[in-house]
Formats: sequence, structure tokens, C-alpha cells
Amino acid sequence: MRRPKKYESGEATQYITRRAALRKLQLSLNDFRRLCILKGVYPREPKHRRRAQKGSSEIRILYHAKDIRFLLHEPIVWTLRDYKIFAKKTGRDRAIKDFRNLKRRLAQHPELKLDHIVKERYPTFIDAIKDLDDCLTLLFLFSTFPSLRLIPREQSALCRRLTIEFLHYIIASKSLRKVFISIKGYYFQAEIKGQKVTWIVPHYYPFKPHSKAEVDFKVMSIFVEFYTIMLGFVNFRLYHSLNMVYPPQFPASVLNDNEETLKDEHAFVSDRIAALNFELMRTDTVVEEEEDLQMDMELLEQDGDSKKVLKMKQDAQELARLRTLFKGLKFFINREVPREPLVILLRSFGAKVSWDSTIFPGATFDETDETITHQIVDRPSLSKQYISRDYIQPQWVFDCVNRRQLLPTNKYFMGVVLPPHLSPFVDPKRDDYVPPEEKALSDPSLIETHEQSDEEVSDSDEQKEDGEAAQNLMDAQLQLAYQEEKIEADQFMGDDVNEDEVEDDEEGSEEEVDPKEKARVEEKKKMAVQSGKVHKENKRQLRKNEVDEHRLQARMVKPRHRNLFRKLIREKQAKEKEEWLLKKKRRVIEAEDKAQKKAAKKAAKKAVAASIAMSS
Repeated sequence: MRRPKKYESGEATQYITRRAALRKLQLSLNDFRRLCILKGVYPREPKHRRRAQKGSSEIRILYHAKDIRFLLHEPIVWTLRDYKIFAKKTGRDRAIKDFRNLKRRLAQHPELKLDHIVKERYPTFIDAIKDLDDCLTLLFLFSTFPSLRLIPREQSALCRRLTIEFLHYIIASKSLRKVFISIKGYYFQAEIKGQKVTWIVPHYYPFKPHSKAEVDFKVMSIFVEFYTIMLGFVNFRLYHSLNMVYPPQFPASVLNDNEETLKDEHAFVSDRIAALNFELMRTDTVVEEEEDLQMDMELLEQDGDSKKVLKMKQDAQELARLRTLFKGLKFFINREVPREPLVILLRSFGAKVSWDSTIFPGATFDETDETITHQIVDRPSLSKQYISRDYIQPQWVFDCVNRRQLLPTNKYFMGVVLPPHLSPFVDPKRDDYVPPEEKALSDPSLIETHEQSDEEVSDSDEQKEDGEAAQNLMDAQLQLAYQEEKIEADQFMGDDVNEDEVEDDEEGSEEEVDPKEKARVEEKKKMAVQSGKVHKENKRQLRKNEVDEHRLQARMVKPRHRNLFRKLIREKQAKEKEEWLLKKKRRVIEAEDKAQKKAAKKAAKKAVAASIAMSS
């Protein structure tokens, strides 16, 4: 029996370096990178790098040998090799100026077909929906780009068309659930086929080119190439699930880009938003979603009244209210407000939207329409206002969607300081630091019962001090009036006292008590309940007991789980430290505010006193 040599089995044979993979596949580095992105093959980190690299301590990029063997049978490998041959032949034709053959070869340009890769990576439709987050975020980003060297015009136009189609499905199905405004952009979350899909729509700023060192557009465009095919499949299935015609019919300006549209940022964005403000054609006008919702409610009513069923009923009722949150309302968007996120939100929940038709295309009614219920503005004041509508800031729409109800508009009027915009993606049951304002906003019942903050305590202390000063002044006045009345009464009645009555009272109190009665009273005293003493817990001792218990738990952890246990403890300590720092920061800020308020109050009192002195 032959003795096995070192590195001929085990972990050394499971991994292969990138250079060896390139030799095996006969591809260039760029083609290999493109193939790995399309197929979803990524480098691996071995458990023992020295063994995997056959004794070498140099850090190299490693792949599973099984993944490389999997790539050997991929049909697009031959297409990538044809690209190399195509580039050589076209380069030769350009060099010898054989334009006839060059034109013929360009017409026969090899094309990558990625349909089979999409079916291979996503065997079921639900698998594709689960992976939509990165797809939508990247395509929404590329849909805002102008024509660049590494981003062809056709690719950005395709991204724009596919994202508009997806947004039309979101509006028609009313599947939007959460929204949030951040520095990165607008976060949206929808529920599609029972799966939560979250994506980001970037803010529209003038495009600023980045250097190649900061952003690798070539690698990103490879991802976009795959994601466009994937989103096309997904849109096709989603549209047919709602009996909608696919592909939808858009205005000509949305699909046909010209030089002026690509240069003008306003025109580039306006056409996209105009496409969202009209209904699409359906193959069947009957909407089955409301019937399905009623059937689900009937099934829930047939079940028992357990807590789980009641929770499901409550969630179904909230969802039904959310889908028609803005139904019957008409909104007019001012020119300074970002229109695309608001149009998506308002139309997803049943509202009618319009804007100034003289500036942007796609408006459905004018600002002078008396049936408008809300006008969204982002400026401190307007020269002309209508009494029949509410003038609100854009945050009101986002907060209403997250709270799933129409909030009062008085906190969102023009020029008013807005309440904090809370993220709906944060777990309300988390153990982190939660400010009392957030608790009050998330649960209105806590407005009166929540624990007072330092600022509220300081305000109440000032009110108490003012009240005590006023009470002391009133008590002094009452005491003075009482003494004056007593002096007048003594002068009027005199100081005569009936001494006989006093002596009779003293004799009556000194009479002997019956012994039986005395014994009964003493027995009753013995049976009386005595007040107990409050047991004060020693906080230091309690802390010591907790530390001892924690040490005992740490000793009981198995050796193989100790690293994980230590990691959890470090995370817990870091979270506690962060919470402590936030509370400390809040105390410092509130102390500064309190000092400023006191200084302002003293200055006001001094000013009043000075004015009184001047007047006197």
C-alpha cells in the first residue's frame, strides 16, 4: 500500500488559487471576473489557510475546486472565448482599413444569453423575490446616471424602464408597507408574495463624476447586466398575477431618450415621474384582491378567539386601512418638493396627485382646483393660500404611512418645526436606549404615563418653586389677617374664662375606669396590627450577587463555546456603554438648555424690574 503524500488529500485539494483557475478555464482575468459575478461564484476563506495553500503562508485568493469544475460546463465560457477572437479580428480589420469585413463582423457580434443562468440561480419565483433588494437598489441607482464611458445610454434607459414598471406594480397592488428618509436616499419596503423587499431610491442631485479609484463602474455594470434580465422576468410574472398588460404602454418621452433629455437633469427626472401618474391597462378589470381579503377575514372569524387569531385579525384590519389610507384625498405638490417618492407613496394608497403643469409634464389638475384637500410645500410661507386645503410639509405623508393612520396636520404646517422622523425599520422591542419622545410618538398612551425626562423635571421644579413662592406670600397675608382679627376679638370679648367648667372637666377625666373595661382595652391593644418596617435592599450587595452569579455561569460554559460566550459579553458591554454615553449626552444637552432658560428668565425679570423702576 502506497503511503499518501502530504497535501494530496483533505483541505489542500478542496481549494484552488485564482491563477490556477484561470489556466484551467483558459480565460482572461476580466472574463473570469465577469463569469464569477454572473454565476454567483465568490472567493472562499479556508479554515486553515496554510493547509489549503499546501504549506505556503502567502495570502492568495482561493476558490472551491468544485465551483471551478462547475464553471467548466457553463455555455457562456465559449461566448467569452469568442469575444477574444472577435476583438482580434475586428482590430485587424481596423488596422488594414478593411471596413467591409469590419461592418460584417460587427453585425455578427457575439451576445451573452443569461436566461438560463437566471433560471439556474433562482429555481422558484419566491427565490427571485427574496434576492430583489440588491437588484432594485442598484438598478434605481443606475437609472439616474447619464451616459458615461462605462455605462452606455441603452443600459441606463433599460434600468429606468424596468424600475418604472416595478413601481407601477407596487402602485397597482398597494403592497407598499414602510418608508423612511435618510441621507442615502428614500428607503421603501413592500410585501410581495409574502416576502419583504427593501430598496433605496437615491436623492436626485446633479451628477458628479467619480475617479476610477473610488468607484469601479465596470464591475457594477456587470451586476446590472444580470439584474436587468432578472427584473424583467420578475416584472413579467408580477404583471400577469394582477391581470395587467406587459410590457406596459408608457409615454414616448420615457422610452425614447434624446441628447437634450440626457443633458437636462429636470427633463431626465420629469419624464420618469410623469409615467407614474396614470393608470395602466388591464386584461381583466375585475379586482380580486378585495374579495381575497374578505375571504381571509371570514376564515379568521370562523376560528376561535385565541390570542394568535385576534392578533391576525388586528393585523388584517390595519393592512386593509393602510391600503386605502389616502383614498378620496387630492394632493398638489409644489415645485420645491421632491415629487417621485411622494407620487409613489400617495398613489400607492389611493390618493390623486398633481403638480404645476407649466413646469413639469404629467399634471392631472391645476393648483386652482377647489377640491384639493392637501398642498405639500417646503417653504416658510406662501403669498396666496386657500382656506379649503391644508398646507403641510412632506414629512406628514411619510409619518402617516409609518403610523398607518392620518395624523393631525397642526404639527406639520408651513414653517413649523417638525417632530422627529423615526425609522420604521427599528425594532420597538429592542433593548437599546429609547428616548421618551420616541416612546410617546410610538405609543400615545405613554404621553401622560411615561417617565419624565430631565428637562421635564427641571420645568416642573421651576413651576413648583414659583408656586411655593406664591403660596408663602398668601400664607403670610392670611397669618397677618388672622392676628388682626384675634386682637380685635380679644378686645371686644375680654379675657374672662369660666374656671368652674374647667375644674369640672378635670374632675370628670380623673374618674376611675372599670377594671373589666380596662382589661378589654388592653387585650384589644395586644390584638392591634402594628405597622411594619420597610426593608431597604443593599444595592452594593445585589450587584455583588449578580457578579458572582455571572462568574458561575461563565465557568459552566463549555470550552468550545467560550469564544462565542466572550463575544456575546463584549457585544453586551459595548451596547451598555453606548446607551450610557447617549444618556450622558442627553443630560449634558438638557443641562445646557436649562441654564439658558434660567438665564433668559432672569434677564426678563431684570428687564421688567428696570422698566418698573423707570416708570416709578
